[in-house]
Amino acid sequence: MDASDLDRDPLRQLDEWLEAARAAGDPMPEAMCLATASRDHEPSARFVLLRGRDEGVVFFTDYESGKGRDLGENPKAAAVLHWYVPVHRQVRISGAVVKTTAEESDRYWASRPAGSRRSAVASHQSSVVATREELEAAVAALGGSEPPRPERWGGYRIVPAVVEFWEEQQFRLHDRIRFVRDDDGWRVERLAP
Repeated sequence: MDASDLDRDPLRQLDEWLEAARAAGDPMPEAMCLATASRDHEPSARFVLLRGRDEGVVFFTDYESGKGRDLGENPKAAAVLHWYVPVHRQVRISGAVVKTTAEESDRYWASRPAGSRRSAVASHQSSVVATREELEAAVAALGGSEPPRPERWGGYRIVPAVVEFWEEQQFRLHDRIRFVRDDDGWRVERLAP
């Protein structure tokens, strides 16, 4: 892989690799490991799903969850997408994080299955619950309703400052191409593996 093989816009290149993984049969190509840190610099990582791609990458969650609290205190994050098919690759993204608009969150909320919406309303993500039965009872109490999006639930957008593309090569001489945002767009650098 050479820098000239990649799109000059790293987010369009991400789209290409994501679509290649999807076409090759990756069971969940949108899964990305999201890393955040608290105000006290305590790191935390978990998997979320990439649910939109525009000037950044978008995911949705409970704003009161652990990740939401981290992002409220320290609005920066890093994410990694990783695939074994069609080629062993990963993309790393880091940058500032902003909330999506209420309209964007509403639009995505409406696209979710009703059961997922009820679960999100009933479950205050990352809070302590006594038993699973307590959660199930809270969901059951909603019946077959179509609940509106709670204020505590919505999207975040990572606006990348750095995007790195990694592709496995023989004998650990992997290819790494990093895009760094600058005043003129993107500076492209090759990194040692």
